Amino acid sequence: MQIVSYNVNGIRAAMSKGLLNWMEKRNADVYCFQETKAEQSQVDTKVFELLGYNHYWFSAQKKGYSGVAIFTKLKPDHVEYGFGDAALDHEGRIIRADFGDTSIISVYIPSGSSGDERQAYKMKWLDSFYTYIDNLKKEKPNLIICGDYNICHQAIDIHDPVGNKNSSGFLPEEREWLSYFLENGFIDSFRRFNKEPHNYSWWTFRQNSRARNKGWRIDYCMVHEPIGHKLKASGIHADVVHSDHCPVWVEI
Repeated sequence: MQIVSYNVNGIRAAMSKGLLNWMEKRNADVYCFQETKAEQSQVDTKVFELLGYNHYWFSAQKKGYSGVAIFTKLKPDHVEYGFGDAALDHEGRIIRADFGDTSIISVYIPSGSSGDERQAYKMKWLDSFYTYIDNLKKEKPNLIICGDYNICHQAIDIHDPVGNKNSSGFLPEEREWLSYFLENGFIDSFRRFNKEPHNYSWWTFRQNSRARNKGWRIDYCMVHEPIGHKLKASGIHADVVHSDHCPVWVEI
């Protein structure tokens, strides 16, 4: 099974830049999308169905904001939308699809870059997410969590660790949270196979950052340790340019 995770920064915009053609060529079994910025009714979903994908959307209440989706060739046994908590779910940030004894999550963790209020919300959200996953993994141990985590874990994951030491997404408390998350049973699948620097998944639109590869690795395919032995490969499609992010992928 090949799983691709992609923050598309607006699925309609990405479609206008060739997303469908790329999906057809890439031919992944599952696509986990983040920041769809659309209701399902606003998108011509028949074009995805013609490619063979069942699709499941969890959109934000605010129009044109956030949103996650899972597109899959194999029909899930069950799809879970959100945490089941209205206080957390109004921004449309988590969706889960169950396939037999394996579950795949598409998650879009909040950014705190707009100010102190959103940073505080992000840290609160991370605590709730951790508790949710900690409980879920007991019920569904074969768990794969793909998405935009909005956190660089290590200095190797960001082009300028010194200059960004006080930036949201690379704050000590965020990195500590991600370390704790990994220590409690998850594998950063990309780092299982690739220890090299200069591998990023997001670049600001400013200062020609992508062409200069001044990026951040904030998109992950996390795999729960009980299925770690099934990992075959993982990578980053840095050359795919429908968004300010690029796709990341894992094969199990």
